[in-house]
Amino acid sequence: MMRDMTSAEMRDEEARAILKRNDKGGYTIPTSGLYPYQWNWDSAFAAVGFAEFDVDRAWAEIETLFSGQWDNGMVPHILFHVPDDGYFPNHDVWQGTGPIPSSGISQPPVAATMARMVLDKDAQAGRARMATLFPKMVAWHRWFMDWRLDRGAVCITHPWEAGRDNAPDWDAAMAAITPNGVGDYTRRDTTHVDSSMRPTKYDYDRYIWLVQRGARLGWDEAAMLQDTPFRVADPTMTFILLRATRDLIAMGESLGEDVTELQGWVTTLEAGAQTLWNPALGCFDGRDAVGGSWAGSISNASFLCWYAGIDHPDMRTRLSEVMALSKYGVPSLTPDDARFDGKRYWRGPVWAIMNMMIAEGLMEFDLPQGAALRSNTADLIAEHGFAEYFDPRDGAPAGGSTFTWTAAVWLAWASPSRQGA
Repeated sequence: MMRDMTSAEMRDEEARAILKRNDKGGYTIPTSGLYPYQWNWDSAFAAVGFAEFDVDRAWAEIETLFSGQWDNGMVPHILFHVPDDGYFPNHDVWQGTGPIPSSGISQPPVAATMARMVLDKDAQAGRARMATLFPKMVAWHRWFMDWRLDRGAVCITHPWEAGRDNAPDWDAAMAAITPNGVGDYTRRDTTHVDSSMRPTKYDYDRYIWLVQRGARLGWDEAAMLQDTPFRVADPTMTFILLRATRDLIAMGESLGEDVTELQGWVTTLEAGAQTLWNPALGCFDGRDAVGGSWAGSISNASFLCWYAGIDHPDMRTRLSEVMALSKYGVPSLTPDDARFDGKRYWRGPVWAIMNMMIAEGLMEFDLPQGAALRSNTADLIAEHGFAEYFDPRDGAPAGGSTFTWTAAVWLAWASPSRQGA
């Protein structure tokens, strides 16, 4: 006699179906319509979801991502494998110079950390594939170290590069841009998602101005550094690159690689992370490397410090305060901030991927909030589905639906079937 599936098992099945539905053969889109291409950090998270039921497909996801790597080591934030008129700005606006039509910026380098998780599923089967990927990952990390540091912290040159597109961290730097000459354009994102959940036209004018500037300069990193109006030292990038470099070192050592250079990067990034400490806020914070101002944001990126291997007693206090204001984890901006908007992208919503990374760091430091955050994320997805992001006040789903990385986080980490793993 067959037993009925539990609600958790039903969610497991739904999550696997989402990954398969968004699979375009070697790469996965975040969700149909809104995001029709391969996105960098979305793809890395997709890999750990696939690894729960198809390890070979998981490796293929990461390998396809690195097939778009530029000669300078940069791995683009979007690979435009198949043209799609439903997205703007497309490759013809970006004018990327890589082997595959692409954007001209990168995204948070979670790939090494996710690859290590995939490798842990079957170390023997994955060893050769990781050995091939290792020098490519090193080259990407080196690109960050060569072109994105300010006092050891990792900077972004476009809000999209951080993955937190409209976070308040960039407000001061965005205000310094006068987007003259942008011209007329038609956004596609607001045809798929309510505009109240997306960045404003004010934001988009500046996003496109920065893209046009990069394209005009041929994405020459040295040229782009000259008189740049936008360069922000970012907790997201700094903490994620630090964690990913630690993971790359661990895998390199198991492969018999020389990791001396990478160990030096860890030292540099650890020092750089301290330059993101805002003493007035009592929190890690974004820092405008051009204008010099602090963002003044207690964001979910602030709490990636433990994920990067950095503890701070004041951060424990900040975390307790923020989690008391949110039923479902760590919001992208603390709800008591005047700029908070519970449904507008990175100005308030909760994101499952950020909850996962924060919780993993907390659990590695044996801090009790880690288990609570994992449980909160499981409840959020179980109750409200696989949305792109969620309102932290009531869990209301927002943004895109049937979202790849939310399904991947469920399968690899949040599902009750993984709670003991």
